Parts: sequence; structure tokens; C-alpha cells
Amino acid sequence: MEKLMDELCRKIISTLKLSDVKPEEVDVDAPLIGAGLGLDSIDTLELLVMLEKDYGVTVPDVNAGRKVFSSLRALAQYVQENRQKEQ
Repeated sequence: MEKLMDELCRKIISTLKLSDVKPEEVDVDAPLIGAGLGLDSIDTLELLVMLEKDYGVTVPDVNAGRKVFSSLRALAQYVQENRQKEQ
């Protein structure tokens, strides 16, 4: 799980071009949206595309999205539980 959280953190920083954020500075339990990393709805859409492309994971609705993006740890847990099995 730690490896996946680190990987997701780096992908978030890269995807959203957060050049002023270092992976080791990200609190895995801090909110991703609003406080914490301060992501907005456009950032969330970009992350949804990345999740589907890189992990084969989709988020079914807004309510699920609130839980999935509540923290880096929650996101990693969701990806781990829902990603397509690698061939």
C-alpha cells in the first residue's frame, strides 16, 4: 500500500503539474480537494482520466468521488480494491 500511495502521489504531482509540491511533503491523510493539496473540480477531472488510463479504475458517481478523493490513503485503497487485474 505504501508503494501505491507513493506512486499515486508522484502521478498526481506530475499530472497536475504541481511543481512546488514534493512527494515527501504530502500528508497521506490530508484532504486532496479544498484543504490539503487544494485541488479543485478541474484537477479532479484530470485525476479521473489518469486513474482510468493508468489503473483501469472509474469512480461511479459524485458521492463515491467524495470518499475516494478524501485523502491520498483513501485514493490508494480505492485503486487497490478496484483496479483491473494486470495480465
